[in-house]
Amino acid sequence: MFVPCPNCGFLVALAAKRAGTSQHCPRCNALMDDDGGPAPESDEAAAPTPSTPPEQATAPTAAPPQATPEPEATPEPKPEPVPEPAAAPEAAAGAARPRASGPSFARVRVDPHASAPRWPPLLAVAGLALLLALQLLLSQRAELAAQARWRPLLGALCTALFCDLPPWHQPEAYAMLDRSVTPRPERPGVLHVNASFRNDARWAQAWPVLVLSLSDVDGRQVGLRAFAPDEYRGNQDAGDVLEPGQSTTVSFDVVEPAPHIVAFTFDFQ
Repeated sequence: MFVPCPNCGFLVALAAKRAGTSQHCPRCNALMDDDGGPAPESDEAAAPTPSTPPEQATAPTAAPPQATPEPEATPEPKPEPVPEPAAAPEAAAGAARPRASGPSFARVRVDPHASAPRWPPLLAVAGLALLLALQLLLSQRAELAAQARWRPLLGALCTALFCDLPPWHQPEAYAMLDRSVTPRPERPGVLHVNASFRNDARWAQAWPVLVLSLSDVDGRQVGLRAFAPDEYRGNQDAGDVLEPGQSTTVSFDVVEPAPHIVAFTFDFQ
């Protein structure tokens, strides 16, 4: 709305008054209120406003018709931002990697292979070591099978790999159950030997070698002979063994080395 200034008569467009503010005339800088009259001056006003000469005063003119408010323009829709194409992994990794600072000789170079997992080569080394140990066991199985602490491991290994172990040899594990040496009346100078023994070892053993010693009435040893399994057994095979806890009885004839044999002893080899 346009109103004349009460001081100089200049048409002034009044604006909406905000709280705590006053509008001034753009020509004479006089205060104006909402209805076009002069605004009340405060007590703290420094100097009066200079008056306008009478000849310059103009009669008030009729107020021009109030302008109709223009319709508010509807905001144009903003175009949606087009998503930028994703950067390549190499470019993203390069952008994320901080720049190395400092002189080149002081920078720590990171080996890309140092962060790679190390278990594949360690697994390969462990496999080769296991294979070497297995070869050593198989190549020396005959010597190791004669030891009680290695026998169970080698037995299980040969069972899985279908290999053979030599029979267990422990002569002191044979227990003598019965023995006798008697002359044969129908054959003078011939003695009949009878022996019963049992295998008390943990594993099967080959048939032992029997050692027979004969003594006379004076206690002198007059005969000593070692009999192999094929000599006191008629159907002996090289692979025959005595299982743990198995007992057997053998009998054979020997020539009397001297008359008046009264004592004898048996031993196992």
